[in-house]
Formats: sequence, structure tokens, C-alpha cells
Amino acid sequence: MSTFYWSAKTFAVAPATRLLFRPWVKGLANVPAEGPAILASNHLSVSDSVFMPAMLDRQVHFLAKHEYFTGPGVKGWVTRRFFEAANQLPMDRSGGEASLRSLDAGLAALREGRLLGIYPEGTRSPDGRLHRGKIGVAKLALASGVPVVPIAMIGTDRVQPIGHVLPRIRRLGMIFGEPLDFSGRAAAADDRRVLREVTDEIMEAIRRLSGQEYVDTYAADVKAGRVAAPPRAGD
Repeated sequence: MSTFYWSAKTFAVAPATRLLFRPWVKGLANVPAEGPAILASNHLSVSDSVFMPAMLDRQVHFLAKHEYFTGPGVKGWVTRRFFEAANQLPMDRSGGEASLRSLDAGLAALREGRLLGIYPEGTRSPDGRLHRGKIGVAKLALASGVPVVPIAMIGTDRVQPIGHVLPRIRRLGMIFGEPLDFSGRAAAADDRRVLREVTDEIMEAIRRLSGQEYVDTYAADVKAGRVAAPPRAGD
């Protein structure tokens, strides 16, 4: 564990999280005490990557958008160094083969016995609903053979909504579900139909924990205006 990560988490982030946001947590024992696992979570707020690791004794590496690592000048250098020190790994979110190739860093972390955090939606939910997952999470699960722990972040969108720089003091929660085992389908790691099936199973496990309405559109497409989000159930 890096000195920066351990110091920030132990003396600042974890105590502040418990004091200010009073998180309730269920199923923490579902996270392995040792060995590799994928932590697959819904994504409601930029602060999800702060709050969730704060509740765990182990170090978590996260796949983060590669733009954090490619900024120009001094600001770009400082940003890159910060995210590297915080155990963030660059992830190309453009889709297709570029995204699949960028999973190599995550796969390497798993092979080193680490916990890897990933948001299968690929970006924060634009409307609080759970959106279609990208197949990268399934690719990692089948290629590594490690268990996938589904996670539901609850209320973090009220703590730090999209567009808000500073968090608001609200109680939040998180639920760690029972690990999912896909090792029996490892031979199909390059079969896109199987990757889609595994991804959908992971998203359904997250949905059951979070209680969110599921939307079968990619969150990034909704944000970019390429597709319109379906009306909410009951509208």
C-alpha cells in the first residue's frame, strides 16, 4: 500500500467520512480479506471512489478515465501524479477495442492479488437510474477468474450531485453483495455474446442491491445526447 494512500485514508478520508456522512454499510464480509476480487459498483457521484474504499481495510485500485492522466502542463502533471498516488489506473472509455486494451492495467492488478474497483456503467448516472453496463467488467472477470462483488452506493448523488464541487452533509450507505463466480465461463472470454450475458448478470445483481430503476441505454450516450433516456417507470 502506498504511503500516500495509507496516510490519506487512515488519518483523513476514513475518519471524515464516518464523522460527517455517518455511512451505513451492509455485507462488508463479502469482500475477501485477501486475494484478488473485482468490486463492481453503480456510480452516482464522483465521491463514490472516496467513500467506498474508506469503509474497507484493504487497498482498492480503481479504473479511472484516462483524461485524468493526459492533461497538459503543470496542472496536468499534478493531476496525473495525484491519481497515480491514489491508485487510479487509466481507462479508455471510448468503447470498442481501445477500451478492452486499456483493461490490461486492471488485469495486472488482479493478477497481483489486489482489489480492483470498476463502474460498469462507464460514467456517472445522469439521472440516478442504473444504466446498461459495458462489457469490460465481464472481460476482466473471465480473463482473471476472480470473483465479482456487486456493490450498491446509496445516496451519494445527494451528497455530491453532478456539477457540485463541494459535498453536502447527507447520510449515505453502501451494500456489498455476495461474490459472483464466473470462472466456469473463462474459456469464453473472447465471446462477445457471453461477455454481454455476464455483464447483464452483474448489472442485475447491482440493481437488486440498489433498488434502482434499470435503463437499457449507455449512460455516456444519454449524457452526450446521442440517445434519449426512456421515461421513468410510472411516467
